[in-house]
Amino acid sequence: MRAVKLGFCIFIMMAIGAALMAQKPHNVPGADERYKVDILVVVAHPDDEIYFSAYILRAMQEEHKRVAVIYATRGDSGGNGEGRERGPALADARETEARDACARLGITKVWFLNAVDTAQQNPLVSLARWGHGENLERLVALVRLTRPEILLTHLPAVTIGEDHGDHSAAGVLATEAFDLAANPLAFPEQLSGEMHEYEAALSNLRPWQPSKLYFTSDSSDRHRFDGSGPRYSVWGLSPAEKKPYWRLALESALMHRTQFPSEVKAALLMNDAEMEKFFTGPASEWWPEPLTLIFGKSVVGGSASEDVFAHVNGRSELAQDNHANPQPQSSGVHIELGGPWGFLAQFGRAHGLPDGLMPQSPEIAVKSGTRLVIPLVVKHDPGTNVTIHLAVSAPEGWIVKNGESDFPLPAAEAETTIALELETPAQPRPGIEELVLRGEIEGKPLGEVKMRIQVNSGALPQ
Repeated sequence: MRAVKLGFCIFIMMAIGAALMAQKPHNVPGADERYKVDILVVVAHPDDEIYFSAYILRAMQEEHKRVAVIYATRGDSGGNGEGRERGPALADARETEARDACARLGITKVWFLNAVDTAQQNPLVSLARWGHGENLERLVALVRLTRPEILLTHLPAVTIGEDHGDHSAAGVLATEAFDLAANPLAFPEQLSGEMHEYEAALSNLRPWQPSKLYFTSDSSDRHRFDGSGPRYSVWGLSPAEKKPYWRLALESALMHRTQFPSEVKAALLMNDAEMEKFFTGPASEWWPEPLTLIFGKSVVGGSASEDVFAHVNGRSELAQDNHANPQPQSSGVHIELGGPWGFLAQFGRAHGLPDGLMPQSPEIAVKSGTRLVIPLVVKHDPGTNVTIHLAVSAPEGWIVKNGESDFPLPAAEAETTIALELETPAQPRPGIEELVLRGEIEGKPLGEVKMRIQVNSGALPQ
């Protein structure tokens, strides 16, 4: 009997203990703070972090900001001035160079997307070869993982001097990720966690809205973006190393030996004064003084010229109104530029980017002795038969190969694309020239499109 009573007491005690344990609070894990950053840099190729490196150093050393870098590609289509490796082997080398360069900046969080280095000028070609949706999905996941306040990326625009389609494509992805990461309906599987058992395909991330978006551009017009964003001196002194930020940025950039072999060798032979003149002088393409970050958008208010972190205090994980600019509406028949120019103009409006970031007249630099294709979009009322005549006014030495003719437009569609093809002059030309594309219907002017074009000896293929 005593044994029965003892067993009953033990049972009661275990039941009470289990009940108390059941009432004890259970910790719910939050985000992994090891991956939280203040600034997320999204660029196209290994070495493109150089655009931001002087500012990054200032932010890290003076404001103790945490920074991560995402490269869209591994640079497999770049040149190799250091060895014979090409393609996948070069990509391995450039990834190592990029990690070494970032480590010199004090950055250890580095990711690479699955995009392919595509050496041409059309961001639509880059996005097509990259797998736009796949890499956008991965980038959104990384934004949700790192939860940055600030995104830094390339300006999605075609300008003379900025002749790499991968740069604009990276800017497109970063802008889309800025707007989508806070939207719970965008890639919702990333936000779902464990159900009845462990599920490796579900990420259990949370929506995240970065506060501000800034761009950089390699435009040959140095003053195009004056006043478009905050300015920072590359001559500021590092409080830790007592060197100007451009000098520390140079030490990082010289890790990219495959891309800058001559600069690496020259720098080793220069004294300090020679380095200053070469890397920061008025003619330098490296670190202009001051450095301007191009303001893209903010969900926390403020003006374009204010400090990057102005008004950034506290976090909201809610989706924000991204203030898209309305698409201009028109009726009847009219022509406009298509291809990358038309896409990026629509893209900027759809994502609420400032109008002044795009060139007032579309432009491009092309190699002499090649062909330039200009896509025109003719918008017209469906269900009506329309014939349009296109004509080209080109400077002397240009040859119109295709597209200057009459075009009966398909009645079943509201817009039709017609590609004009021109042959550029055989030799490079000084300055910038203008092409004018005109449309007519039954002899009546329909409108025109003007393009600014530089013919040089080294532009990438269109």
